[in-house]
Amino acid sequence: MPYLFDYVEHELATFDQKPFCSVDAAVLSQACMIDGVGVVPEPSAMPALIDRALTLLASDARGATFASLMRSELFDGMFTGLVPNDIRRLLIALAASPRFRDLRLRGYRSVFDESSHTQFAATTFTWRNAFSFVGFRGTDISATGWRENFDMTYRNEVSAQKLAREYLEHMAPRLPGELHVGGHSKGGNLALYAALTCSAEVRERIDRVWCLDAPGFRPEMIKRFQTPFYQLGEDSRIERILPQDSLVGVLLECPAPARVVRSNAQGLMQHSVFTWEISDDRSDFVEAERLGEGSQALHDVLAEWLASMDDERCEQVVDALFAALGASGARDARDVFLGGKPFPQLVSDAARNLDEESRDVLGAVLGDLAAIAARRVGRDLAAAIFGE
Repeated sequence: MPYLFDYVEHELATFDQKPFCSVDAAVLSQACMIDGVGVVPEPSAMPALIDRALTLLASDARGATFASLMRSELFDGMFTGLVPNDIRRLLIALAASPRFRDLRLRGYRSVFDESSHTQFAATTFTWRNAFSFVGFRGTDISATGWRENFDMTYRNEVSAQKLAREYLEHMAPRLPGELHVGGHSKGGNLALYAALTCSAEVRERIDRVWCLDAPGFRPEMIKRFQTPFYQLGEDSRIERILPQDSLVGVLLECPAPARVVRSNAQGLMQHSVFTWEISDDRSDFVEAERLGEGSQALHDVLAEWLASMDDERCEQVVDALFAALGASGARDARDVFLGGKPFPQLVSDAARNLDEESRDVLGAVLGDLAAIAARRVGRDLAAAIFGE
């Protein structure tokens, strides 16, 4: 059974010979985890009509290539996320691939600000005058990036979502061909948010939004997304894909139906698109029968828990949570999520080192969460996750 690396390393057809597909969207969503600063040109400041005309006249000459990134003296520090070695291997394969090596990369933008909890990056990929893919980066390993994710539980719009809409509005009029917008994890959330909140003129240009195992939105936001672009069923331009035991794509709410695919990994590692099975003809991911019961239970437990708190209380909880993570000694997200201890138990243990007020906040809400989990999934499983 082929997987993402098999696809990039062995698919010989160019985009002229084989159209853009869901696997290509996954590949480029992962390529967004490459830091292109100093190599990939920033978004152009020239008028959009002139920028687009120049691209149409010289589509093979504008922007960088994956080989350009390979040759950069910054190469060793270009890779972020939970699986940086996989991103490094991916770049090497992309630079050699007959399918991907002639793509042009442009419009690289990155914003990182600890004070406002902002972690954002985007890259646009173009294939001649045929199509463009506006890709948004998922969460990096920083506390800032993960804090912004948690801020989505009590804020209708976080900074990265606003930046994503602005980026799409800026880039869309400048790009040739079909317009695809996509991302994985937080990047998928940003892609869908930007597509559903941008201007009608830009929205009409979008051929497909690729939302790959991405968290959703606050229930209050769903009503804002009822636009003519937003359709359910066969005519939808939103392609939402989850692995069968998703832990990320079931967080918060997303009204777009999900297509469930098979993964060869367990637990959190199913979040990596490198583990998703691809059909033998390399045209799509292999579909699973349904979303796992554990994924649905996780969604239901967290939805009930979040509904029990108002926004002010939720912000207090997130503040206390990240204070606990700071006290835990975890250096980055890899220590938190891949350190071997269940996340709630790690937080519970670290909370002992907090001030009394923060400790009381976390103790109360984790107790509520454990009680909801025990009622919905059973006491034994809840005890294994939250500790005795």
